[in-house]
Amino acid sequence: MIRDTLKAAQVAAMKAGDKPRLAAVRLILAKLKDRDIELRTASAVPDDDVLVVEVLQKMAKQRRESIQLYRQGGREELAAAEEGELAVIEEFLPRQMGEDETKAAIASIKAELGATSVKDMGKVMAELKARHGQTLDMGKASGWVKEALA
Repeated sequence: MIRDTLKAAQVAAMKAGDKPRLAAVRLILAKLKDRDIELRTASAVPDDDVLVVEVLQKMAKQRRESIQLYRQGGREELAAAEEGELAVIEEFLPRQMGEDETKAAIASIKAELGATSVKDMGKVMAELKARHGQTLDMGKASGWVKEALA
């Protein structure tokens, strides 16, 4: 389980005295704890690894956006701090599909569903997320689906 790996990484970072890594791992664990609290009242709780990956993907997306904004604002030191956190977050994410793999999956789903126009984009995106949601960046995939259906 990814959660166990995170806890082990926290202990290892403490022992090594790696403060930036420890702070990033603690941040991840805190977000997971928040999410667990949110789900206490939920009727259906997702599998633990699915939950952890969702939280990690959201955190990674936030870091990428922050890095871009900091760079636009000329704040390189803050962008560097965010990049450090992003590197730690990405360590725990499953391997992400590359562009070629994603485009092949899109083509396969497009053929299966008989999608021909941009009107079918919702169906293709829903199926793509159901099959590969944990291993690809849905933001990038959206552009590729639109391109494939155009």
